[in-house]
Amino acid sequence: MAQDAGVPIRQSRDDAWWTGPMLANGAETLPQGHMLIEPYIYDVTTPGVDAFGSRAYVLYGLTDRLTVGAIPIIGYNRVSGAPNSSGIGLGDQILQAQYRLRRFHEGSWLPTVSLMLQETVPTGRYDRLGQRPANGMGGGAYATTLGVNMQSYFWMPNGRILRARLNATTTFAGRARVEGVSTYGTGGDFRGHARAGDNFYVGAALEYSLTTRWVLALDLTYSHNGNAWVRGYDVVPGLEPVRVSKRFRRSDAVGYAPAIEYNWSPNIGLLFGVRVIAGGNNVQRSVTPAIALNYVR
Repeated sequence: MAQDAGVPIRQSRDDAWWTGPMLANGAETLPQGHMLIEPYIYDVTTPGVDAFGSRAYVLYGLTDRLTVGAIPIIGYNRVSGAPNSSGIGLGDQILQAQYRLRRFHEGSWLPTVSLMLQETVPTGRYDRLGQRPANGMGGGAYATTLGVNMQSYFWMPNGRILRARLNATTTFAGRARVEGVSTYGTGGDFRGHARAGDNFYVGAALEYSLTTRWVLALDLTYSHNGNAWVRGYDVVPGLEPVRVSKRFRRSDAVGYAPAIEYNWSPNIGLLFGVRVIAGGNNVQRSVTPAIALNYVR
């Protein structure tokens, strides 16, 4: 970078192009009438299972302060030693709205701040899975997520920009009616209900503008899931129903996701990253490589 009398020139924000980190949501809203499309393709890898999936952020600026949209999700599960999914299936879909409270201004320490609301719509298969549990890609219940997203910019000693994001969300899970083999681990004779635990999530991300086009990114995450439960009966014809009541322990997970971004222009860029759930309390380790294309118009 050019210098003036030994002092690094401060990079302008117009000179820094961003795709966004792998996990953290931005706090900005789209200008009225503008659209963002960002499809992700990923593979959640755990011992014996590859959960291939795609989720696409399709967002629209309803006003300068309010962005609305949807996150369609599809998937396919490949299981070692058991039947794979019978085909690509729908996951639970997400509707989203984000309202911006304030915007970052250079010279102020206050970040951009937005409120986010998401509603998960139970469109994915989750029960009556029979001999193919891998067909299960949903939870069977509505869930509401409330969140706060923040974003700010910092200038490093060399003049380059470091963009920071912070997300905090709480998800309230609904109750699902369950019949037979399901994503809740029930057997073929089960009839009853299940509920996933409520979730609290915090994620922070840093993006370093290496050049105008290239960006290095890192996400750090923490997630807490409350107790989930299954209640009902195993019903076998000719026999008395057997009561089933299971309560699953709470879980805590920490993770990180390094990524690299390349931007052809301020409006289109590519991200490649890897999310690692390093483990935690009652959580299985997983590795998720992902690629995403970000387009704004």
